[in-house]
Amino acid sequence: MKKITFSILLLLFSFTSIAQTLLKGRVVSEDKLPLPGVNITIHGSPLKTITDFEGQFSIVPIKKKPIVLEAFYYGYQPAVLEFMNSDSDITIVLKKANRLDEVVISASRKEERIFESPVSVERFGKKQVKKAASADFYDGLQNLKGIDINVNSLTNKSINARGFNSFANNRFVQLVDGMDNASPSLNFVMGNLLGLSELDVESIEVLPGASSALYGANAFNGILFMNSKNPFDYEGVSAYIKTGVTSQDAAGTNLFNDYGVRLAHAFGDKLAVKANVTCLKGTDWHATNYDNQNNPGTDRLEPGYDGVNVYGDSFDNIIGNTRVTRTGYNEVDLINDFTAESFKVDGALHYRPFGNDFELIYNAKYGEGSTLIGASNRIAVRDFSFFQQKVEVKNNNFFLRGYITQEDSGKTTDLALTATAINSFWKNNNQWFADYRAGYENLFAAEEERIRHVKSREFADTGRILPATQGFNTILEEIKNGPSRYISKSQLRHADANYDFSHLTKDVVGVQVGGSFRQYKLDSRGTAYTDSDG
Repeated sequence: MKKITFSILLLLFSFTSIAQTLLKGRVVSEDKLPLPGVNITIHGSPLKTITDFEGQFSIVPIKKKPIVLEAFYYGYQPAVLEFMNSDSDITIVLKKANRLDEVVISASRKEERIFESPVSVERFGKKQVKKAASADFYDGLQNLKGIDINVNSLTNKSINARGFNSFANNRFVQLVDGMDNASPSLNFVMGNLLGLSELDVESIEVLPGASSALYGANAFNGILFMNSKNPFDYEGVSAYIKTGVTSQDAAGTNLFNDYGVRLAHAFGDKLAVKANVTCLKGTDWHATNYDNQNNPGTDRLEPGYDGVNVYGDSFDNIIGNTRVTRTGYNEVDLINDFTAESFKVDGALHYRPFGNDFELIYNAKYGEGSTLIGASNRIAVRDFSFFQQKVEVKNNNFFLRGYITQEDSGKTTDLALTATAINSFWKNNNQWFADYRAGYENLFAAEEERIRHVKSREFADTGRILPATQGFNTILEEIKNGPSRYISKSQLRHADANYDFSHLTKDVVGVQVGGSFRQYKLDSRGTAYTDSDG
């Protein structure tokens, strides 16, 4: 009984001792406002705490006297208080800092563990590619932190990062085995048109932040690395087949197919080859948003109607104190074939003359397809093709690569220009608005205002070429091969090199030397650039 009584008294004494030595206080600003999240430490002690939402804190001081209390808060000058005994009511006032500490901007271009990288890296590996619950692995990238994918069409997706969202993100770089995947003339990536087959994906890494320091001014929003499988490490034959349907009220239900095959073989430890073929085909979505951009909630009878997916109706004039636009054509009337397809083939030759990490690589890639792009205008991409060739020499410490990208725009057309050209073909703008004005001011002047505008439009539209007629289709093809045709046979030539001296300095100091050279050879025949004169 005496032992139990002694133990209880000892326990009570312990609680009393703790209560007596617990240091409590509050941190406020010069305006007497509580500061949450302030770091509180005791000098010479590993103990630390932070203030709550009311600026309150409590901490057990060390036995050593005097007690030195330190308070740190971002944007404020640190405070240091010294006292001999604990005080149950301490108030610390932090003053705003006149200037912030220096900010260190770091950049790295060598292989390193993700946990050691100075920047945030999101990784999508072979397992994630196989398990992606989407039509293709490229769609699965939107599950990465900080990444959003804007869908232009069935075969064209635009990756966006850091909150910058657009249908054609020319501030985001996509490198496939070190080669820039952007169109030389359009200067943005057309999804996975010339990317990798999912059978050949070794890893995908995304840097959502700015990477301009090492990868050029275009890497303002981020950069995506797509790395293919080395035939020395991944041999054999593999294939996949995907099929299904796409369904939309406007387009109906249509078949979707996606096929791919990969072949790779290593001839000993010095030579290895690989080849990939993929084919995707389906029916693209029909853009049928006919909301009035000028006056939401109104229909086509509005004199100033300008539909979202209606083109050629942007030209306007003021008639009777009312804005009047021309009658346009729906997007679905300007596209004869909504087939979306992508065909990719690539081959690579890998040679290791010494049987070690020193490697010479020749890589050729060809891709073509049809898709839709939403840029400043709506672009119908038909038979667009890319061709890339790369020569690279590398080992674990350096690389030297050079590649050429050649594009052919095929039968690509600007839908807004197409509709405008059709309108100009059957009646120019000046004549159309003159007819509208004649109807409004003379022929239908006695009508009620709304009916007056409706009848004036019908009068001005006399002779209009109607969609889905033989005459319309004939004129449409002539214009697509002429005024609205987007022509590009542009090239991108790029070379870059990098050497890491860490193996020579024994990791005492990290030194890298690198450089890059890029040249654009633009050839749009005057359809996109003022290059018609050379």
